[in-house]
Amino acid sequence: MQDDIVRHVKAEQIRSVIRYMRKFKNAVVVIYLDDELIDSPLFPGHIRDICLIHATGLKVLLVPGSRHHIDSMLSDAGISWKIKDGSRLTDEQAMPIIKNAAFDVSNTVMTALAGEHITAVIGNWVRARAKGVLDGVDYGTAGEIDKLELESIRTVLENGFIPIFPCIGWSITGRPYNISSLQLAQQIAVHLKADKLFYILPHAEITKELFVIPETIGLSADGCVPSMNLEELEEFISANDGSGTDAGTNMPVPSAAAGDDDIKGRILSLLQLSEQACRNGVNRAHIINGTLDGSLPCEIFSDLGSGTMIYTNNYGGIRPMKQEDIPGVLRVMNPFVKKGILLQRTSRQLMQQLDDYIVYELDGGIRACAALHTYSGNQAEIAGVAVDETCAHIGIGPKIISYLIDRANSRKIASVFVLTTQTSDWFEKLGFVHDDISSLPEKRRELWTPVRNSKVFRIKLH
Repeated sequence: MQDDIVRHVKAEQIRSVIRYMRKFKNAVVVIYLDDELIDSPLFPGHIRDICLIHATGLKVLLVPGSRHHIDSMLSDAGISWKIKDGSRLTDEQAMPIIKNAAFDVSNTVMTALAGEHITAVIGNWVRARAKGVLDGVDYGTAGEIDKLELESIRTVLENGFIPIFPCIGWSITGRPYNISSLQLAQQIAVHLKADKLFYILPHAEITKELFVIPETIGLSADGCVPSMNLEELEEFISANDGSGTDAGTNMPVPSAAAGDDDIKGRILSLLQLSEQACRNGVNRAHIINGTLDGSLPCEIFSDLGSGTMIYTNNYGGIRPMKQEDIPGVLRVMNPFVKKGILLQRTSRQLMQQLDDYIVYELDGGIRACAALHTYSGNQAEIAGVAVDETCAHIGIGPKIISYLIDRANSRKIASVFVLTTQTSDWFEKLGFVHDDISSLPEKRRELWTPVRNSKVFRIKLH
């Protein structure tokens, strides 16, 4: 049986990869890669992964972070700076060094891509303007994005190249300005209406150890938040407000040591940038821990990914079952049938009860199912409840039970019951209480057998 379960998991993983390859072919993907990772032994692996997703047909744009390189080169030159509202404040003599550091990082990335036989182009596609003097503070060489040369960028993408964006923008007169790589990645994604925006940084994980996780947000098996829609994100940010971001632009405040507060502050800043991106036309934004090997393809080509995804819509949700869902529903049910938790259903049975069933879909894949069967005596049964093991920790089960109870309520059903052999504790946690077999409607009681000896649990509605 264990071999069958392992085979089922592997088959579902392969199906997911194929489904996502079809879904995201020709999708526009903007990737921010932190320069701590560019300096690490993990860099070749990330480059290889970027080349692999590019080979599947995704249109990739890269924004390398340069903060640490710029810090180091300015320190070596004996030039001081400070960070204000997410911008680096320096005088004019620092700008050649900042520009050299930014292009040095971009060249490193381009060379690594060339080693994988991928052509990349570093370009001056970013028009910038001076940030100027704000509240008496002269921001000097710090700039803001004024315009992106979108047609030139699209031409590079159509030719199959990967454009690389240093954190430098030029004014209309050719004057260079230092701009935020994090904001640059967001703005590129917004202007191109990108399908995906990725922020890949060291230790960028949203876990219950670092953050307050609202009860409405599910966790993966390893205790991370796999996804949030915009409403959930607002709730999350509100629960964790004030954890290390600069009040001016909500950008991260660098510190000498990457302690928990610094990590929390950076992640909250990225979440706010992601929210703004999604509200302005980007379908999905992802925050990924770049210290995990293979985190980028896992995030793209699997339902729950490896990081945290912020999304607007069209990711997952409950809907009525359709005829074409039946093979997927049977696949979800099969492991539970083999464990004796569910009774075997056939395609014909599901077709006959099509209107009773709901499914939970994630990006075109069926990940959970359940049914509401009505009986005489104003009773209804929740049956066929199954949640794919890969999604068991993100709260899908309670959501589909709540959905079916609401459906029963709308039909003025007096009570809803379940029959279970191994999941009584789970249903009790959801508010069901033990009841007697004699309480079942006659038609359902006739199907009960002492061999299976299912227990009855019920929740009263009216």
